[in-house]
Amino acid sequence: MSLYELFKRNGPSGFGYGSTAEVVTGGLDLTGKTILVTGCNSGLGQEALRVLAMRGARVIGSARTVEKAKAACDAVGGTTIPLACELSEPASVHAAVATVKAAGLRLDAILCNAGIMALPKPERAYGYELQFFTNHIGHFILVTGLLDQLTDDGRVVMLSSMGHTMAPKGGIQFDNLDATKGYSDWANYGQSKLANLLFAKELARRFQGTRKTANAVHPGVIATNLGRHMNPIMNTVFGFFGGLVLKSIPQGAATEVYVATHPSLAGVSGEYFADCNVAKSSATSRDAELAKRLWAVSEEIVAKLPTA
Repeated sequence: MSLYELFKRNGPSGFGYGSTAEVVTGGLDLTGKTILVTGCNSGLGQEALRVLAMRGARVIGSARTVEKAKAACDAVGGTTIPLACELSEPASVHAAVATVKAAGLRLDAILCNAGIMALPKPERAYGYELQFFTNHIGHFILVTGLLDQLTDDGRVVMLSSMGHTMAPKGGIQFDNLDATKGYSDWANYGQSKLANLLFAKELARRFQGTRKTANAVHPGVIATNLGRHMNPIMNTVFGFFGGLVLKSIPQGAATEVYVATHPSLAGVSGEYFADCNVAKSSATSRDAELAKRLWAVSEEIVAKLPTA
């Protein structure tokens, strides 16, 4: 146990910083549940896939290619379905949606886990900054396309981050979504994670009057290949202090798995979770009008993108 963990007590949920995905699902039988997990082939997504399958869920594991998804699914056993879903390619996301619909699969949860982080220089997809496009727009297409497949009490879980607080002033730079007016690796990453959080908030609002829920989570700071683009100095710092501040992958996967499955969260919607407990996100992330505007702009963006 790290020194940092010694100072982190479990919260009201009974879980906390040191809880793992196995611990938070202890005693749960997810037989009969179907859960879609994006980014299933590495890191937190791979652990979520493993634990959900171990608890009896049928897990649709998506990755950038069906080969990667199949390798991940084959490695965990249980009932799994590999699915290709390259979030930066709209045609791939639409094809994934079509595959799920054609199979007649009803979803008890969609766990939007995949993402990219802190690209050292601006990259773009279809004219938009790549982190915003992949982390937000890709998942926006996926989730909105699958809303009719959700069960009556289905859950949407967006992997946001404490990094959403690093978003530029004002939150979402609607006049700079292509990053041609300025770019920062961490600020643009923060913008994409803020977008994930705002999407969950607005989706929760749209779910009002139903039993469906949408929430966002901060997994913690974890040493995964998500940080492969970080500059060497940051990697050195993380390596030196890792034993003190970094969560393990099983700990990092705990919050998203908890929010996707735990019976105690039935009906809990529009919240932001960290360490398996409700936490307070930034004031910007709680701006309902900003969330509505982002949804509208996202719809406009998606309408102009190729579908095949």
